[in-house]
Amino acid sequence: MKTAATIALFCAGGGLTRYYLSGWLHNFLGRSFPYGTLVVNIIGAYFIGLIMEAGLRSTLISDTLRLGLTVGFLGGLTTFSTFSYETFTLLEDGQVMLAFSNILASVAVCILFTWLGIVTVRTLG
Repeated sequence: MKTAATIALFCAGGGLTRYYLSGWLHNFLGRSFPYGTLVVNIIGAYFIGLIMEAGLRSTLISDTLRLGLTVGFLGGLTTFSTFSYETFTLLEDGQVMLAFSNILASVAVCILFTWLGIVTVRTLG
C-alpha cells in the first residue's frame, strides 16, 4: 500500500509539472509545434535513465522511491499518448514535414537523453 500511495502522489506531481511546463513553453515558443510534449519527453527520457541506473546499481534510491519517481512522477510527466495524438493531428492537417520532424526529434533525442542519464550515473559512480 505504501508503494501505491507513493506512486499516486508522485504521479500527481508529474502531471502538474507537465501541465505548467507545457503551458509555459507554448506561451514562450508558440503553438505551431508541440514543444511542450517534446521537452517533457526529453526530460523524462533523461531522468528515467538516471533514476533506473542509480536505483538498480546502488542503494541510493529505495525501490519504493524508484517506483514513485519512474512509474509515478515520470509516468505523469511524459506524454507519449499526447505525442501520438499531436503527431497524428499534424499529419491530418497536411503538415507532413512537421509531423516527421516531431517523430524523429522525439524518438532520437529521447533515446539519446536516456543514454545520457545512464552515462551520468556510470560516470559519477
